[in-house]
Amino acid sequence: MPNTLVQPYLFFGGRCEEALAFYRTALGAEVNMLMLHKDSPEPPPPGMLQPGFENKVMHAEFRIAGSTLMASDGCGGDVSFSGFSLSLSVPTEAEADRLFAALADGGQVQMPLGKTFWSPRFGMLTDRFGISWMVNVEAEAPR
Repeated sequence: MPNTLVQPYLFFGGRCEEALAFYRTALGAEVNMLMLHKDSPEPPPPGMLQPGFENKVMHAEFRIAGSTLMASDGCGGDVSFSGFSLSLSVPTEAEADRLFAALADGGQVQMPLGKTFWSPRFGMLTDRFGISWMVNVEAEAPR
């Protein structure tokens, strides 16, 4: 499947702009595109949006390091993130410590950063928006 990409698309149920601001600060995310529902060239079908969602994010594209993710507030309703984690692979333990602490602010740590058989530093957490993260320092290749 040449030129095929798999990209995470995250729905924040009304908190997308807040999440993007958090990821800018915590991870250095760069928002490349953001469109509100009210700015769409075509109006949504009647009854599709919850009242007040015309000022919410219809679509956003952002980058963390070399990865592109997409996000939206959706059309309203409950949001649940389960069954997956976003994984950050970083070059140093200091970078792992910094990013893990930033993501854990307001979130919940499932596995504190520590040494594992595959990494000098690995940990898991859920951030304040319910996104599960794994932070991993790539182990040096055996010599």
